[in-house]
Amino acid sequence: MNTMVKTAAGKPLSQKMITPPYKMIGQDVSVFYGEKRALFDVNLNIRENTVTALIGPSGCGKSTFLRSLNRMNDTIENCRVTGRITLDDQDIYDTVIDVVELRARVGMVFQRPNPFPKSIYENVAYGPRIHGLHKSKADLDHIVETSLQRAGLWGEVKDRLLEAGTSLSGGQQQRLCIARAVAVSPEVILMDEPCSALDPIATAKVEELIHELRENFTIVIVTHSMQQAARVSQRTAMFHLGQLVEENDTDKMFTNPDDQRTQDYIMGRFG
Repeated sequence: MNTMVKTAAGKPLSQKMITPPYKMIGQDVSVFYGEKRALFDVNLNIRENTVTALIGPSGCGKSTFLRSLNRMNDTIENCRVTGRITLDDQDIYDTVIDVVELRARVGMVFQRPNPFPKSIYENVAYGPRIHGLHKSKADLDHIVETSLQRAGLWGEVKDRLLEAGTSLSGGQQQRLCIARAVAVSPEVILMDEPCSALDPIATAKVEELIHELRENFTIVIVTHSMQQAARVSQRTAMFHLGQLVEENDTDKMFTNPDDQRTQDYIMGRFG
């Protein structure tokens, strides 16, 4: 069967002209902390089931933009966001949006592992409980097991579920936090330098996990590691001084960027 897409004039439409599915779209996004402007009119589309890496020197606005995607900036006094950010074409800053529900759909993994002071089981079960995602103890057990399997942690903790989450190693704690995030079946997972506090072996495990999670989730990751961005992402966005410099396929960004600032940063000339 011929599935070639055609224009209204009947001519074949090249694949490059077909708009990819976007999970989230940021339009003219600016962020202010009081009188200080941290982001300047950022336009960035997040592709579905894709890992998008946000790179750039410290203080360039990449984490600020990341936190805007699930309204974590709402928790900061005097922070103001302008522009428009949509999730499945719905403005996430609309007054009708339930922020708790939004953060279930757009989960977040932070720079340092932050397990709750609860058991491994309760860390993962917490979200499904408060969102009413289970009907029975068996349902909850299944969610916990599945989430730990997705985080590549089940085999290491299945006989330790009642032990404290904080008893795990740093890398295991970070994967526990990822399991906690996926337990509520988010559509997007935000990761703010998730490997910066981990050793190389734990980092490799988290990076492998990111590859696997991309099949079911859209992922946006902030990283200072150019090597990590090149390894885990399909799209890369370069930020500098609160501005989006450019965004493109990761391979192109690291071999033939359009902007000299990107080239200079990747080559280690500043940052």
